[in-house]
Order: sequence, then structure tokens, then C-alpha cells
Amino acid sequence: MRWGISGGSPLLGREEERKALATLLEAVRDGLSGVLVLVGEAGIGKTRLLEHAASTATDLRISRVVGTEPEARLGFAALHRLLLPFLELKERLPAPQREALDAAFGLRSGPRPDRFLLGLACLTLLSEAAETRPLLCLVDDAQWLDRDSTEALAFVGRLHADGIGLVICVRDGDEAAWAGLPSQRLGGLEELDARDLLAASGATAASGATGASGGARLPPGTIARVIAETGGNPLALLELAGEPTGRLFPSAPLPSAPLPLGQRLEEHFLRQVRALPEQTQALLLLASLVPAGDTMLLWRAADELGLPATAADDAITAGILAERPFLAFRHPLIRSAVYGGAQAAERRQVHAALAAVLDPERDPDRRAWHLAEATVGIDEDVANQLVAASERARARGGYSAQATFLSRAAELTADLQDRAAQQVAAAQAYIIAGEPGTAQDLLDLSTAQRGDADTRAEAVRLNGSIEMAYLRVAAVPALLATAEPESGPLRRLMRLEAMQAALLARGRIDGATLWDVARLLLSEPPAGRDDLRPLDGLAVRVVDGWEKSVPVLRSAIAALLADENLRETGAPLAVLSSVAAEEIWDDRARRSVLDRIAAIDREQGALYALRTTLLGIATSDLWAGDFAAAQACHAEMEEIVAVMGLPAQGPVHRVELLAWQGREDEARAAAELVSAFVERTGLGVMVNRTRHALAVLDLSLGRYPEALAAAVQVFEDDPPSYGNLILPIVVEAAVRTGDDHMARRALDRLAFRSRICPTPWALGLHSRSRALLTDDAGACDALFQEAIGHLGRTMIATELARTHLLYGEWLRRRRRRSDARAQLRTAYGMFTTMGAAGFAERARTELKAIGDRTPRRGATPSTTSPRRNSASPCWPPPGPPTPRSPPGCSSRPRPSSTTSTRSSGSSA
Repeated sequence: MRWGISGGSPLLGREEERKALATLLEAVRDGLSGVLVLVGEAGIGKTRLLEHAASTATDLRISRVVGTEPEARLGFAALHRLLLPFLELKERLPAPQREALDAAFGLRSGPRPDRFLLGLACLTLLSEAAETRPLLCLVDDAQWLDRDSTEALAFVGRLHADGIGLVICVRDGDEAAWAGLPSQRLGGLEELDARDLLAASGATAASGATGASGGARLPPGTIARVIAETGGNPLALLELAGEPTGRLFPSAPLPSAPLPLGQRLEEHFLRQVRALPEQTQALLLLASLVPAGDTMLLWRAADELGLPATAADDAITAGILAERPFLAFRHPLIRSAVYGGAQAAERRQVHAALAAVLDPERDPDRRAWHLAEATVGIDEDVANQLVAASERARARGGYSAQATFLSRAAELTADLQDRAAQQVAAAQAYIIAGEPGTAQDLLDLSTAQRGDADTRAEAVRLNGSIEMAYLRVAAVPALLATAEPESGPLRRLMRLEAMQAALLARGRIDGATLWDVARLLLSEPPAGRDDLRPLDGLAVRVVDGWEKSVPVLRSAIAALLADENLRETGAPLAVLSSVAAEEIWDDRARRSVLDRIAAIDREQGALYALRTTLLGIATSDLWAGDFAAAQACHAEMEEIVAVMGLPAQGPVHRVELLAWQGREDEARAAAELVSAFVERTGLGVMVNRTRHALAVLDLSLGRYPEALAAAVQVFEDDPPSYGNLILPIVVEAAVRTGDDHMARRALDRLAFRSRICPTPWALGLHSRSRALLTDDAGACDALFQEAIGHLGRTMIATELARTHLLYGEWLRRRRRRSDARAQLRTAYGMFTTMGAAGFAERARTELKAIGDRTPRRGATPSTTSPRRNSASPCWPPPGPPTPRSPPGCSSRPRPSSTTSTRSSGSSA
């Protein structure tokens, strides 16, 4: 028998890795979940550890999949093989998940599935499979999985489901897709373990004997050198120890920088292969392209090539192929060596044979790919087959496969305009697949400039998308706004996306102004159904002013609320609807639209969109005084970022929450991070958001000059959303600092806007601000009570609490101690329940000044989630609080199309 890393070789050492696997298996047996990624160079022992896990988990249900290089371009190929034993259970899945899975595997036609909905479907299916018996999924050679399968399995690994274990083996340098999952990096064996392995293989027996591997046994003086040269790599030890000593250690000095071990091993295997008969080598090349276990395809293609089944005998004898459980390479590196070492003409011949025996009806995509690999030069027929395969891949949501098919089709297409269109479409598929770098490389090498006007414009649009993906926003508005496609809908879409980018960049736009971009958008007539209509209203605001934008924004919000088929579009719909609702002072519409969008995002598994929607919902929860719910939304956002494999952004989106909580040091530290974030990305919108948050913080601490300094900058800029929100802050800070002129300016703008949009939110803030500037005691008293009445009909509990505080402060200064005590106690109770520590302390100080011995109560983020009853003037509502599970609890809800994925299990 030939010794190898996964054959009869003993598992020596690896105590830490064995312990980690044992811990994972025990967790799975106990009904919990476990994930482990084993990372290491080729031959380091990852597969051997996988086999060890399988041998010690005979009481579990086991499903395996091995990545293969030929399948790396075929979308969902590996995922289909892993889930195949469980597909009979898919009827138990929620309809959206079942449809996503069917579409991915080509079992039904329909719209392409959202990749995160598909990941959720996989998680639910595996959960169903583990219902009766815990399940262990083993994934080997994960570097060769197709990207779509990788994303789905990474999703499964990052979330949690009861009774499922996942062990993934991936080669060094290819582990990025699994970032954030528990991992262990395998190094070489310790010297004593390496010597024991060599002894067990027979490689260090008495001098002159022949080793089990067929080569000369190692002389005692060379053992240490073999271990040092291989770095303790088990496969290298066993394979290279079988080489003649002269080949291992030639008389010439060893190079100072040896070849990478994987390449050295592949060359070693290639020497073994080339020593075999030609027919055997041809069969091995064929086997390197056939998925493991598909023996029927192997022998049909072998017959096409005229290769007898006996051609495998010499490879089995040499230890290149193993017979059980099916004919397969003994180690994946041998497969790589065989395919990589073949001549181009030999590869084409084998690809042609596979294309000839594949059924064009049952396996058209794989057949098209093999035809393409067998083709040299231009071939329009094969190119058309690849384009058809790309459409099928797109329908399944296999964007990487779609891109691969299209880019190869372009290479076989003669017409330059058709080639350009295919290259641009491939680049777009790469962007959707989350590969903006690959898309950029393809666009740089494409013939897009030889395409028609729409193709050239689409290439420009994709360059803008790539810039946005890398958070380089500043140049995008001008880039998109200057393109001139012939298609009206495409031109309008590019103007809309330019406007979106301009709103995000604000004053940091390169080569244009926000006014330029807005004017250009307004010159384009709407085209059919358009969920981006809030952008039109925001463009009107920039060009013609706030008043003229109100009817357009109202219409947009009404349409979004009435739209039964509301869906996500290219721009983040939650952001647009939030800003539009804030512009017209409609807090209830804002929350209603966000809740609808969140439900759609969850049903579709659209995590990228849900992440943005949760940011808007967190703000609604914050304004409602439900800081615990806002905190839970932020926690879920962070979990989604991890699931998507995006870099964590830290607390940059939590500045307002931290400010309201009175966590000054953390809020200011987060604000500093925002400054660096804006400098790096050009997202100028974050500047005013942060200024607003810091103004709130300084107000809570009684630092009125600092609050005014921050607020005035937002006031003068008057950006959408925050231009409204800053007005009552400017009035309060200016009154407290004696700046009557600034206070009047802000009040005038607030009066004008509340008259145009007389919502309870706007009217309440206007009445309160008027009260702060009124000298007449009777009028002031009435205005404060009027403000409380208006704000009591809103969902903005923070502003209601601030109104009680300001009213109480005014009453105390009028020496109306009893009335002041009632207002201040209400404010103090609301702030402490919320967790608004700064404002709570400000209220407590006022109470102390009138002799009220109100004890200091810890105003910390609530662990319960009280919801203000909008129909009742009292707050918080009566009754016991709703308990919340702490973050990180091990018992999780079963995944479904509407279940939140955050670890706390709480509802946003």
C-alpha cells in the first residue's frame, strides 16, 4: 500500500486540533451548533483531520463535499452535491426559501434568488435534516468551491442552527471567504511526531531496505534535513521520503529560496504520472476534469477517447488513483498536477470528449463550458451556447458563473459590439457577485469603447458602481451624470444613481456640485414604474427649495405606502424614504414605510438592504425612547456585516445613540472615527449627522455654546433631513447663550416649515421653540402645553421628554415649584427609563434646586423594550415590560423567511 496523508497513515500530534474538533462534535450532539475552519498549506493534514472527525462522529449524520477545480466556475455545483441527500425535505421550507433553492438548482424557472435568501434556505434545510439526528457537514478543498456555494455555506457558518456542525478545510491564502468564522491554522508536525510518521511509513528502517512507498529508505543522517526541508508537512514527508536520496539532495547547493511546497509536491506527482503509459496519462487527465464520484461520465468519455478501463490499472498500482469508495485521485494535488502539467492540445481533446458525451438537454451548461474549453479562436455557435448558459446561471442567481460564461463568450465572438456588450454584462455580474475587483479588471481589458452608446454608458455606470462598492463616493456623481446613453430609462437610472451618490457625498463631490446633479435629474422625465421617486423630490429641494419639494415628497411617500409590490431597487430604498419622511415631518409614515421595507427584506433574505433598513429603524426606536431596541438593531446590523464578509465599521453609525445615552467619551471617540471615515470614503453626509449628534450630547450636558457651534453648521448647510432636525436644537442652544438673532432665524424657518407641513411633530417643535422666545408668561405657559399636546400624538418620545424638561426648567425659574416638580419628575422618569443619562442628570439637577430629594437613578440602556402607545398621552405604557434575551444566547429561533438573524433574538 502507498502511504499518503489520507490513506492508512496514522494521525500523529495535532492535539489542539483534535480537541477543537471534539468540542465541536460534543456541541452538535448536545443540540447546539459548531463551526471550524482548518487552514493550511497543501498536504499539511487538513483532509486527515476531516477523516478523523468523521471516524469519531459515527453517531451523527454526515454529509461531505469536496471542491474540485473544474467545478469552480459552475454556480451552486458544490452546494447541490452537499444538499442532495436532503432535498426531499425542501417542501417543509417557507415558500420564498423553497423557490430560491429550486431556482438555484435549476428545478424551476423564475426570478433569480437573492443570495442571502438562498443562504437562509440552506440553513433551514440543514436544520430540518438535523431535526431527527444531529448533522455534521464536512467540506474539503474549499478553495475550489464555486463562489455561489462558498457564499451560501459561509452564510450557514456565520449564523446558528441547532444540531449542525460545519468543518471546512481550505488552503493557505484562500481563507478570506470564511473570515469571521472560528478557525485554526495548521503548521507542520513537531520533529518527534514527524520522525514517528516516517518510522510508521517505513521510510526510516534499516539502511538498504526498500520503503513502503517504493523509494529508498532515508539514511539516518538525512532525516533531520528532510523534516527541515518539508517544514514538517506530513504529505511532503511521506512523498519526498520515497524519492531517491540523490534527487532529494543533489550535489549542487540547495537554492536559498526553495519553491513553494505545493509546487514542489505537484512537480513530484507529475514525475510519477509521466512515468506511466500514455493511455493511463490520458485517463488521468480525463479524471482530473470529472467530478469525484461521477464514474458513468468518466467511462463514457473514456470510451469516446478510445481509452480502455484497464488504463486505470497502472495508476492504481502506482498509488495515483484509489479504487474505493470510487475511482478518485489519492490527493487533490495530484489532480492539480495532472491538469496543470498537460499540454493545451491534450486538454482540448479531453474537453471535447466530455462535451460530446454530456446530454445537451440535462446538462447544457457544463456541456457549453467544455465546448468552449475545447475551442480555439472564434466560434459564434459556442459563444451563443455560453450566452444561453449565462442566462440560466443568472436566473439561478449564479452571478459568478454568469460572469464566467459571458467573459468566455466574448473571447469567442467576432462582432466587436457584441463582444463589448458581453464583457460589460459579465462585469455587471461580477459586481453583483461581490467581485468588484474582477469586474474592474474585465472592464479595463474590455472593448467597451467600441460598443454602442448604451454599452459605453453601461460601462461608465459599472465603474461608478465599483467606486461605490469601494466607498470612493466623491467622483461618482460627475462620472454618472456626464454619460449620455441613447436609452431614456438607462439615462434616467444613471441620473438617479448620480443624485444618490451626490446626496451621500454632499460638499465632497469632485467635478460637479449637488445642484448640477439635481438639475440634470430633473431634466429627465420619469419612465414608468419608479420606486426611486423620493430622489426627484430631493432634487427639487436642491434646485427649487424646500417648499416646492414638499408636494413631490408627499406624493412619493404616499406611493410607497400604497404600493402593494414594493421592492428594493439599486439605491437603498430605506434611506430615501426615511429622508423624504423627515423632510415633511411625518414620523408615522417614516416608521410605516421602514417596517414594510424590513418585512420585504427579511422575506427575500436581502441582507444588504436589511442592514440599511435597520439603521433607519434604529433611529425610529431611538426617537421613540426605546434605546434597547435601537441597540438591538445596531447589533443585528453588525451581525449582518459579518455574515456578508464586509469589514466592520465600528461605532460610526452609533454616534447619536451614544450621545442620547450620555456616553460622552464613547460618543466623541466615535465622532473622531467618523471624521477619518469621511476622509477615506467621501461620505460627506456623515458630517452633519455627527454634528447633530454632538449638539444633542452638549445640550444634555448643559454645554450650550458648544451645542450651538455644532448646530449652526448644520443649520447653514440645511441638508435634507438634518436641516429640519437641527432647528429646535439651534433655538434652544441660541436662547441659552443669548444669541437672539440666531434663535430667531431658526424659529422663522421652523415656523415656515411647520405651516407648510402642519404635522404634530412639526407643530409641537414649533410651539416649544416659540415658548423659549416668548416673554409673555401666559403665552409661554400655553405654548409649552400646546407642544406637549402635539408631541404626545407622535412617536417622538425623546422630544416629548425634552419638552417636559424645558417646561419644568421655565416653571422653576418662574418660582412655580409645584408645577415645575410635576414636569421635571415626568422628564426625569422618561429619561431614566430610556437610558438618556445626560438629560436625566440635567432634570435631576433641576429637581434638586427646588428641594426635591429625587434619588439618582442609573440611566443606562434599558434591558426591556417598552413601546410607547401612540394613542395614549402617558408614557411609558402600563403593564410589565417585555423580556429580552441577552445577546449571544445559545438557544436560537429556528430560521425562517421572517425570523430575525441577530443573536439577541429581539425584534427591531
